[in-house]
Formats: sequence, structure tokens, C-alpha cells
Amino acid sequence: MIDLEHIHRNFQVGDQTVRALDDVNLHIEAGEYVSIMGPSGSGKSTLLNLLGLLDRPSSGIYRLNGEDVTSLSDTQQARVRNREIGFVFQMFHLVPRLSAEENVELPLILAGIPPEQRRPRVAAVLEGLHLSNRRHHKPEQLSGGQRQRVAIARATVTNPKVLLADEPTGNLDHKSGQDVIRILEDLNHRGITLIMVTHDQEMGQRARRQLHMLDGRLLNGQRNDDA
Repeated sequence: MIDLEHIHRNFQVGDQTVRALDDVNLHIEAGEYVSIMGPSGSGKSTLLNLLGLLDRPSSGIYRLNGEDVTSLSDTQQARVRNREIGFVFQMFHLVPRLSAEENVELPLILAGIPPEQRRPRVAAVLEGLHLSNRRHHKPEQLSGGQRQRVAIARATVTNPKVLLADEPTGNLDHKSGQDVIRILEDLNHRGITLIMVTHDQEMGQRARRQLHMLDGRLLNGQRNDDA
């Protein structure tokens, strides 16, 4: 499903060039559960942003489902992103003035899906995450765990093939974090490819395949056949 070939990502900071990703090569099969771990500044989030088509490599090729997405225009990438990829972030990134229901509906609006089709899909995903009784609440009226569940609902309402999670439990207490990780793993068991960036070794080791990054380079990964 995902193939990265000799990916480099450089940033210009003043008169210095910072190499965030250094010759990254990666293959991820459909349905895999992969964690990416490493210290701060190792390139984890840069890699996730690139996988999610939120950023472009300085050089190299990224193929998604066999298509070279690095050669697509911004508009074409946005269409692929909205159709194929869901995002869950540490900071939730919910729109404060919108209700839980309205936040979840946003990707469907952007995809041009008519209201009569949007509403049952939103209702179904909220019910599946036990949020039906919170659908009219705004983010400030929800707990951290509930906000993250709304974010997961928003990320999955379009039925993406890939779910990218960037420190999804980082702002949650232990119990809420465990609840969220179980939800993500259940989605993976249903067939979604799950790629999670985390600094939490306990969380990262739950993945079937664990990748480690250091100084922009991808180190040898490990497999967890018990996951």
C-alpha cells in the first residue's frame, strides 16, 4: 500500500539546511499496524506528515496504492488525502465553535457528499464510539478522552484505508489513553492500516511492527507477533 523510496526532507533555517528525513525507505502492507518511535527531533512527525500528504519530500518517491503521489498537484493530493487517509492528532484539532456532530461532518462536506447522505454516516460513527449523547456538545464541554473519540470519528467517517495517529494518547490520562488505543486497534482489526507515532514505549510495543527513527533515519524495525 505504501512505498517510500530514498525520501529526503530538508528545511532551511536561516543559512543552515536541516535534514529532517535522510534517505528513508519504507514499505507498509495494507492492514498493517505500525508504530514509529524515537526521541524528539528524530523525524517521526515529519515522516507522518509526508505519509499524510501534508508535506512533500525534498527528493525521493512516495507511492500510495501504486500511484506516485509526489507528482500530483496540491489539489490532486488533497483529493487523495480526503479519500484515502484519516488523521488523529495529539491536540485533537477540533473546531471550537462546532459541535461534535458538526466536527465529524466536516470531511464529508469537503468531499461534496449531500446532507441526506452525511447525516446517517455521522450518526453511525458517533454511535459506534458511544458519543451519540454528546453529539451536540462543543469541544470545551467534552473530556479529553471524548474529544479524542470525536477526532477519531472525524478521521474515520470517510472510511479511509489509512489512519495516521500522531501521539494520540499524549494529552490523555492513563485510562483514557488505554480506551483510545483500544479503539484504534479495533479499527485496525477491521482492516484499516494503522500507523502511529508515539514516544510511549508501552504504546509503541503494542503494534505488530515497530519502527525506530534517529536523526532523520529509519532504523531496523521489529515485529511483535503477539500483537
